[in-house]
Amino acid sequence: MSHLLQSTFIPTTPTTLRRCSVFPTTHLRKTHVVESKIREIFMPALSSTMTEGKIVIWVKSEGDKLAKGESVVVVESDKADMDVESFYDGYLANIIVPEGSSASVGSTIALLAESEDEISLAKSKTLTTVSSSSQETPPATVTEEVSPVASPVAAAVSLSSDAVKIASAIHPASEGGKRVVASPYAKKLAKELGLDLRGVVGSGPNGRIVAKDVEAAAAAVSDGAAPIGVAAAALKPSGSAPAAPVVDLGTTVPFTTMQNAVSRNMVESLAVPTFRVGYTITTNALDSLYKKIKSKGVTMTALLAKATALALAKHPVVNSSCRGGKSFTYNSSINIAVAVAIDGGLITPVLQDADKVDLYSLSRKWKELVDKARAKQLQPHEYTTGTFTLSNLGMFGVDRFDAILPPGTGAIMAVGASQPTLVGTKDGRIGVKNQMQVNVTADHRVIYGADLASFLQTLAQIIEDPKDLTL
Repeated sequence: MSHLLQSTFIPTTPTTLRRCSVFPTTHLRKTHVVESKIREIFMPALSSTMTEGKIVIWVKSEGDKLAKGESVVVVESDKADMDVESFYDGYLANIIVPEGSSASVGSTIALLAESEDEISLAKSKTLTTVSSSSQETPPATVTEEVSPVASPVAAAVSLSSDAVKIASAIHPASEGGKRVVASPYAKKLAKELGLDLRGVVGSGPNGRIVAKDVEAAAAAVSDGAAPIGVAAAALKPSGSAPAAPVVDLGTTVPFTTMQNAVSRNMVESLAVPTFRVGYTITTNALDSLYKKIKSKGVTMTALLAKATALALAKHPVVNSSCRGGKSFTYNSSINIAVAVAIDGGLITPVLQDADKVDLYSLSRKWKELVDKARAKQLQPHEYTTGTFTLSNLGMFGVDRFDAILPPGTGAIMAVGASQPTLVGTKDGRIGVKNQMQVNVTADHRVIYGADLASFLQTLAQIIEDPKDLTL
């Protein structure tokens, strides 16, 4: 769901008669005093943990007419990019916070005029306010901050949208010529490449256009025309191997909004007294089951999440969480958060009620969550409600590792790769079995060693005899 822009009408009255701000006092902002019917557009709070947001792209330009409920700007919160809509009809008079810049929640990012005649008035008043505030600030106290905003080289080249063929069948993303449904990053990319999204077929959830669809359409354009300078190098089919990131060695790069959020969480985790317990689990039966049902769309992530959820149902203390250091909560739902690495950070999409949802539905839900995570379209409840976390590096061949406990949860399990291992059988012989190592990091204020040991024994039994996973 798109979030609505917060805005306030600024009447032509003395300062002493103005209403107090509806925002909490913790979010301090400088009010732009503008006469006539001009409204301020504020940086919205898109999640409970968001303290500032970054402007990804202004969907509308200065002077554009706005309708209530129409998307105006894309804001990057701590974990996702979200379309933000307007509360009112009017004209986007002045953009105060440009693309690539950040602003604290509750601060003014733009001005909305009721009529075209008031646009110039809003701009002049903004310039006056900025000029006076800069004069009041002594030069000696100014801290110079340079925020590097990369300007994509492809933006300098306009590609003809006529070269992109319109899909023969009307796609849900643009059904009946209505509003095109696309991720914010896909919109930004299309704008940079000069592509018309109405001619792009979406492969995301419910036909949503995602970045790879735009890249594929751009690649089709480049294949049908002579490459133009460096822009052609940026147009690669979505199926091609990812290119190594280009970085300037020796430079200092500021954290992105997501990296800031991850940093805060990791520092907060240091205050929690944790301990770790490892366990070796034989996976031959699980591997055989996976081979049988993989063709039906079942993922290994869903299998592990389901097995973990069933084990947690028998050990509710491992699914609990500490509250303020003086109490803890036995969570009523078993929501498995799974760590996913995305461009520029890490996010943990949540499989809600994983113990109750069947394996096939769980797999479909996981694929949907991953698509939304990569498109930075997860809603807060889809990544903040986890009660137990899985982190799996087995696909990279990592045999064992420790994970850091996310704040607000009781435990996280690190899953290593399943590998052929020489083992001794009960009859004294030597055999080969597939085994994986799991390490659980837990909050010792709530969970004790015996609790984890018992939980891991149950998990091993479920994985080594996985008949209950498909029920």
